[in-house]
Amino acid sequence: MRVVLIRQRYRPDGGAERFVARAAQALSAQGVEITLITRDWPQGADDMRIARCNPRYIGSIWRDLGFALCACRRVRMLKADLVQSHERMACADIFRAGDGLHRSWLAQRRKTVGLWGRIRLRLNPYHLYALAAETKALTHPGLRAVICGSRMVHDEIAAAFPQTADKLVVLYNGVDIRHFHPDVKAERDAVRGRHGIPLRDTVFVFVGSGFYRKGLAEAMRAIARLPASAGLLVVGQDRHEARYRRLGQALGLSGRLWFVGRQSDPRPFYGAADAFILPALYDPSPNVVLEAMACGLPVVTSHAAGTSELLVEGETGFVRDAQDTDGLAETCASLLDPVRCSEMGQAARTAIEPYDLRLMGERFVAFYEELLRRKDGHG
Repeated sequence: MRVVLIRQRYRPDGGAERFVARAAQALSAQGVEITLITRDWPQGADDMRIARCNPRYIGSIWRDLGFALCACRRVRMLKADLVQSHERMACADIFRAGDGLHRSWLAQRRKTVGLWGRIRLRLNPYHLYALAAETKALTHPGLRAVICGSRMVHDEIAAAFPQTADKLVVLYNGVDIRHFHPDVKAERDAVRGRHGIPLRDTVFVFVGSGFYRKGLAEAMRAIARLPASAGLLVVGQDRHEARYRRLGQALGLSGRLWFVGRQSDPRPFYGAADAFILPALYDPSPNVVLEAMACGLPVVTSHAAGTSELLVEGETGFVRDAQDTDGLAETCASLLDPVRCSEMGQAARTAIEPYDLRLMGERFVAFYEELLRRKDGHG
């Protein structure tokens, strides 16, 4: 089977990009021949062939539009059984809505800004382009399936584009449970020592770049309500990091808030933590939740994080509204009990094992085979 995947670029801390890399690995293990159409991807991607489309950069709109036009031309040249796009473009058999719905993200942003902020969102040319591209991607006649990484995204698309109802399928992301494993906790003391984190403190780890969208401010406000023996370890990058450092000082988090920047390998930092927190404003299917669970950490997250659907309330983690600071603080406080925290972490590890990367590959191949049977008139 020959499958073409489309994704613009790779960032080592990008959830969607890491999903593509893991999916290629899992599919190749199932005998699928993968070609990736991309603008920028690192060398050494042994699980797939790389076809580059890198139009001249003239701005964010042309970056996306130029790449889409180039990628669609490449699709017509390649002989593929199926084309799966992870970008908003109208030339694929399958659209994986890994970034969710742009209109849903804008709706969440409007809740957190004032009148002028809402006006700017409405008039921003890039948002207008993204909404139009999203509509084209979900309504073009050649579209045969839409992969949703969560039930949340499935329901959002079904409500906004009811004509896609019979094309929607929920396929959760996978995680390499051998790579992300509770054994990372062996590095706990060493990592804490390097970053000046007290060994006896209860540490919550936040992993993600784009702090506003991922809910770092909400996480900080929740941790600030806990005793001084509780701290927050922040793994990720944001151009407004200085603003968040100032917020930490205003909240009284000095001495218990640690920024370590973007990390290509987050495992040592999962190992240094006791629990994971991601009160995202909108995150359709955050891989970091799966990684944290696989490393044996209980999870505190929000209803707007799609993979919250995989948690069992009070057993493997807690789910609250991202703006519910009291609720987030209360759940975090319950994890200050080391026995309960450890038991929930063990339960989280057990709960995530059915989402192993190998099993994800098998589910995707079965899905592709079913699509091809329908195409040939046998299903």
